[in-house]
Amino acid sequence: MCGIAGFVSPSLDAGAMPEVMASMLSLIRHRGPDEAGYYLDDGVAMGTARLSIVDLPNGAQPMADPTERYWICFNGELYNHVELREELRGLGRRFRTRSDTEVVLQAWAQWGLACLPRFNGAFAVAIRDVRSGELFLARDRYGKRPLFYVDREGSDARGNRGGEFLFASEMKAFQAFPGFRFELDPRELASTFAAWTPLPDRTPFQHIRQLPMGSCLTVRGGRTVLHDYAELELDVPPFTGTEREAAAFVRETLRESVEMRLRSDVEVGVYLSGGLDSSIVTKLTTELSSHEVRTFSVEFDEAAFDESSSQQVVASHLGTRHSSIAVSSADIAANFPSAVYHAEVPAFRAAFVPMYLLSRHARDAGIKVILSGEGADEAFLGYSLFRETLLRASWNDLSDDERMTGLSSLHPELSHFGPANRARLKGLFEQFAVERLPGLFSHELRYQNGRFAARLLKQRDDPFADLLALTDTTPGYAALSPVRKAQWLEYKTLLPGYLLSTQGERMSLAHGVENRCPFLDPAVVRAAASINLRFDDGFEEKAILKKAFWGELPESSLTRRKQPYRAPGATVFKEQRPEYLDLLLSDTELRKIDCIDPVFARKLVTKIMATPQGEISTKEDQAFVYLLSTAVLNQQFVLGQGLPEHAFPEDGFTVRTIVDHRTSRRSTSADQAFPPAGGLR
Repeated sequence: MCGIAGFVSPSLDAGAMPEVMASMLSLIRHRGPDEAGYYLDDGVAMGTARLSIVDLPNGAQPMADPTERYWICFNGELYNHVELREELRGLGRRFRTRSDTEVVLQAWAQWGLACLPRFNGAFAVAIRDVRSGELFLARDRYGKRPLFYVDREGSDARGNRGGEFLFASEMKAFQAFPGFRFELDPRELASTFAAWTPLPDRTPFQHIRQLPMGSCLTVRGGRTVLHDYAELELDVPPFTGTEREAAAFVRETLRESVEMRLRSDVEVGVYLSGGLDSSIVTKLTTELSSHEVRTFSVEFDEAAFDESSSQQVVASHLGTRHSSIAVSSADIAANFPSAVYHAEVPAFRAAFVPMYLLSRHARDAGIKVILSGEGADEAFLGYSLFRETLLRASWNDLSDDERMTGLSSLHPELSHFGPANRARLKGLFEQFAVERLPGLFSHELRYQNGRFAARLLKQRDDPFADLLALTDTTPGYAALSPVRKAQWLEYKTLLPGYLLSTQGERMSLAHGVENRCPFLDPAVVRAAASINLRFDDGFEEKAILKKAFWGELPESSLTRRKQPYRAPGATVFKEQRPEYLDLLLSDTELRKIDCIDPVFARKLVTKIMATPQGEISTKEDQAFVYLLSTAVLNQQFVLGQGLPEHAFPEDGFTVRTIVDHRTSRRSTSADQAFPPAGGLR
């Protein structure tokens, strides 16, 4: 795991390139605190802040192939690097290291773009072709690792126009580039508020885009060309064996996935929530590891959020060395600005903050790699959203008794979900039994909360216009079943845009911890797609997964009600009254956010502050957290104020490897110190 950054800029003064490149890396050094290096060529620079995990002494970057035609900066891990290395050796390729970075580089030299579908990993990569002058960027098929870019026009000292292109693992690195300024984008904020997450190629800031999952980008001569190299494999042939064989198939596929993700030269731990998915990952890790496995979890004071008893049961049953961190409302309030700084996007709930603290806890314990259960609910239809979609899609064909039976089975995770809740939901289902937003049938109820949050903005365009355009232009989407469409939307929006990023990778890499997700292996996703709804009606949560591990986990883990990971929301800030809450309580501060409607925002804040705990609605809670996180982002990135103390380490920044291929400057040097980056200050 690393952070990468770079630029193509014919107009930037050659003498400024080293300091700009070092400053960009300094702003993301938390991602790769072990070492750093960069490559310079005429008008081109790219570099890496490295978190060393595989081949610790020999994996320094940037790295070149033997001909020095190709140079690479690589963020992430290639899990099948062992198999690909052997295949490439058979084709005559020679290797100088054991690092997966060199496998990616040699695969590119051998196969070009065709190498990407062969990769099983979590990565973002930049490759420079010295001969053609091209810069090539790519991102893994599920969006596990981030990659942002800015594509704008520039000019040299003589006024000649040329393309200016910036890229980085985190947007904050762009602030080190001369003349760059952050501006919130009202249209993208509206879409983010409504859909709970930025769309695959969007960000909340003007002029900044992210490379979509499963995509690659070629930059040459001031032009950029975007390609898709991988699509979601959801519509696959059904599994033809028996249910017992299906369970065995799923177990073996997951076992192979975990085994591949345990490849590391440093210790690998596991995040154990106490739920089915993380318990399965923990079980397979203990089965495959030659040493005692360490597990980590979060505890809450409030019983409604706490799963510590389930965590202890699983840890004891599997014999792990378990460690937990107790997170209070005061902890969430105190660390919210720091977590938002690393997330770089508005959030609809505060559950990412405890994950920020858990990652720090794991790193303090000496762990640099963590396995987790993300992706299981998307693959194996674990969310109640999928059951709701199945029921709503058949609603008009059911009798009233069948409807009520279906409603009763929707939310086993909610102990308070009784007759009154079912009656209310029945009324909603009757309103939304017919699709209103073309292609978004499965998510229409969820998006009602998002539509409310979008009212925070002055701009009142349709917040779903861009999402509708995305689904409308996606080949094959219209032909998918309602449940498959629901899966597609989850894989394309909430999973990469929040769960893997805001709540996942961005929180772990804030402390130099790499997260790996065995359920997000292409083979696992295909296996799940071939079995889902094959042996059950979809109303029993992840039935095939439970059968696959029956008898191997505590019975309580297999039979207990699903408890989605949650954390306290708006009430935290209402109770704790942190100083930064003045960003919302002060009309002067609130009006500094140009795109926010101050009248609606003031009404929302006033209502939240006056409403007793337990009476704040879900949509109001989400809108408040959106508003507060947006205000913090505006203060930190647009105004350059209120930044976390750790944003700019006082000890400066040392670059281990510097490769300068610029005309008349060709050299390689090491251990050059730079002062602390000015960046957002």
